[in-house]
Amino acid sequence: MKSDEIWHFYSGSSLTLHVLDPKGRLNEVVLGPNFDDGESFQVAVKSGCWFAASINKNKSYSLVGCTVSPGFDYRDWKIGNREALTKMYPQHKPTIEKYTRSIRT
Repeated sequence: MKSDEIWHFYSGSSLTLHVLDPKGRLNEVVLGPNFDDGESFQVAVKSGCWFAASINKNKSYSLVGCTVSPGFDYRDWKIGNREALTKMYPQHKPTIEKYTRSIRT
């Protein structure tokens, strides 16, 4: 994304955002209502980061929203490529493989 995103938690299970920044640091932040457990109602994902989201309780749901600023445009959105991301960030290969698909030609 070319814009920052703010993720908002509304209901259900907490949700983990796995955020990989341009310098190769992987940060996992949890959206949820339990502040004592380190969860937050809102989390900002900066422009230029790759990220994936995963629900924390199986057989549950997470209701979240996302605000993009400046506004969202599909031309600015790109799905991560497993092979390219693994080449750029080999230290995070297990996480990248978990949240991406291999492109078959």
